[in-house]
Amino acid sequence: MYSDEKVLNVLNQLSVWLSFQLSIIFLIGIPIALSLWSIKKRNKAINKLFSIYWKISLLFFISLLLLIGKYNYALIITNISTLLMTVSVWFWNDINDELKEYDFSYLLATTTKVWRWSLTFLSLNFLIQSLLNFRCFSLINNAACEIWLTPSSNFYMIMKNLFNFFFGANFTLPIAKFLGLFSLLIYILGLIQWSIIKLPKNGRNSCFYENGRN
Repeated sequence: MYSDEKVLNVLNQLSVWLSFQLSIIFLIGIPIALSLWSIKKRNKAINKLFSIYWKISLLFFISLLLLIGKYNYALIITNISTLLMTVSVWFWNDINDELKEYDFSYLLATTTKVWRWSLTFLSLNFLIQSLLNFRCFSLINNAACEIWLTPSSNFYMIMKNLFNFFFGANFTLPIAKFLGLFSLLIYILGLIQWSIIKLPKNGRNSCFYENGRN
């Protein structure tokens, strides 16, 4: 019985690690490549899509700061961020209509469509994986939840080096938690402002065509 539990624990750790590795690829790596590609092709619709995506994805980086700072509800925010990122790439009617006009041979649009579906499945997988560790939603400092804190260690090292370079000070866990919570507050205020002012005005239109279509 003990051996079975140990195997399940190892598989769970591997699954969480793999989820974060895929997140780096599909949430950061591929979007950067597609963003640069859309700029080169001067595709206003796809460029607008990624412009919105990067604004929404800030919450994911905020959640990493909170994971570094071992904020108890960091995992909830991580899941909210991935869900919002997924919604942001499907939400806009004008962009969706524009993408439908491109045939399979237009590689930028086709790759973007494939990426959107991949992001959707990754987000759902991340949510399912989190639900399997449900207690970590509110008790990230629990010993059993250590597997969710480990993947953010690389981001911690990057932030530590940058913080030391720019400010000549150590980047500690309390500082990460403070910056994460402060950034979360600013993010929520910005989201509320958009919901009150821009959403009622524009609805599900991104208005990428304001300066002319492709």
